Amino acid sequence: MFDLFGFLFLNSLLFRAICLLLVGLCIGSFLNVVIYRLPIMLNRKWRNECIEVLGDECNLSPDDTRFNLLHPHSHCPKCQAKVPVWSNIPLIGYFIIGGKCTSCKSRVSLRYPLVELICAVLFVAVGYVWSDPWAIFGGLIFVSVVLCLMLIDLDTFLLPDELTLPLIWLGLLFNLHGGICGGLTNAVIGAVAGYMILWLLFWIFKLITKKEGMGYGDFKLLAAIGAWLGWQNLLSVLILSSVCGIIYAVILRLSGKLNAGNPIPFGPFLGAAGILVLLFANELFPLIVY
Repeated sequence: MFDLFGFLFLNSLLFRAICLLLVGLCIGSFLNVVIYRLPIMLNRKWRNECIEVLGDECNLSPDDTRFNLLHPHSHCPKCQAKVPVWSNIPLIGYFIIGGKCTSCKSRVSLRYPLVELICAVLFVAVGYVWSDPWAIFGGLIFVSVVLCLMLIDLDTFLLPDELTLPLIWLGLLFNLHGGICGGLTNAVIGAVAGYMILWLLFWIFKLITKKEGMGYGDFKLLAAIGAWLGWQNLLSVLILSSVCGIIYAVILRLSGKLNAGNPIPFGPFLGAAGILVLLFANELFPLIVY
């Protein structure tokens, strides 16, 4: 049975796409949990650490409520009612409940099924680009973590070390014997160059304007992208992310949704560019990659 599955997965694009679509929907559902809960977990951790250091000076008591990726069970943020298991079915569950809480009828964000769908589409795209199981496995890890980072940064202006640092090390390990970027040397140079490029831009901008143009999380994210895609693709990522970021900022300014001096997160554009270059490097920049 396993041999038949492996044969179909390697040789049938349709079978591979169906399998990755289903897996992508499930992983997307889990990513929704991480995107929502990880920032809350980090804020509680930082708060408790501050209380531990400052003691009575901060006039706060530690928050010992158990809260992680597994506990408490999924619940409505407004009425706290437990979400039925059947409504957690990826993509389908949202439409079964009509996009509303089964208890208080408050609207559930459309972003939840969209994240599941986007994750599934990205998984299928990875399976279309590669047929080698190891390359597919690496590509799925990369797009999952990067998608998660993009949305966390969009919500909170945070790129947690809990995700960026493991992504760097996984990229180096994945490229230990070839991987995506052609070997460990390309990956190491990519990680170092990715961090240093934005670090240098950060300090040049700060020295000129006396303001901070981006956060250290952006340095680590580009380092992770460099570790996975190699130094050869960093220019492609920087061009795409910068152009998309500028267009996004201009649109917000023209629509009156962004005031002068207000920041926008750069992580979503770095992440999106990294995923695009991973999937379509040769088509997007045939002259400067690989």
